[in-house]
Amino acid sequence: MPTSPAETRPLLHAACHCGGVRFTVRLTDGLNTARRCNCSYCRMRGAVAVSADLADVQVTQGEALLTLYQFNTAEAKHYFCSTCGIYTFHQRRSSPDQYGINVACIEGMSPFDFAEVPVTEGRAHPRDRADGKTRIAGWLRYQANGHSE
Repeated sequence: MPTSPAETRPLLHAACHCGGVRFTVRLTDGLNTARRCNCSYCRMRGAVAVSADLADVQVTQGEALLTLYQFNTAEAKHYFCSTCGIYTFHQRRSSPDQYGINVACIEGMSPFDFAEVPVTEGRAHPRDRADGKTRIAGWLRYQANGHSE
């Protein structure tokens, strides 16, 4: 029996800080989609996000704990745990068929696993520009100091 593309991508387990919200996800292109954004909300939230198609995210526990936050155009849907406040994922304005997943919620992953993450220009959103293209505003870099205490 042929394997579907979704079956070749690993099923990852994720949760908020308190564990009240749990979900599974299959990423569209592994960690290659990791990025941050400099829009007013994302720069305060500070999360590194990776991409998943809407159908590839399944909340397995605590859906009632998810709280929705929207602002400005109210097109993007930002979800977070109402108990611990952790941002879990959001339905993107730029790609409404995808979620941005908080990489820190994925078991065994951390935003500090990335030496460099592109920061997209969100202050001038791609959907608000004539060319519709995403621009890179800069790069977020992390380098461990070599001490493990």
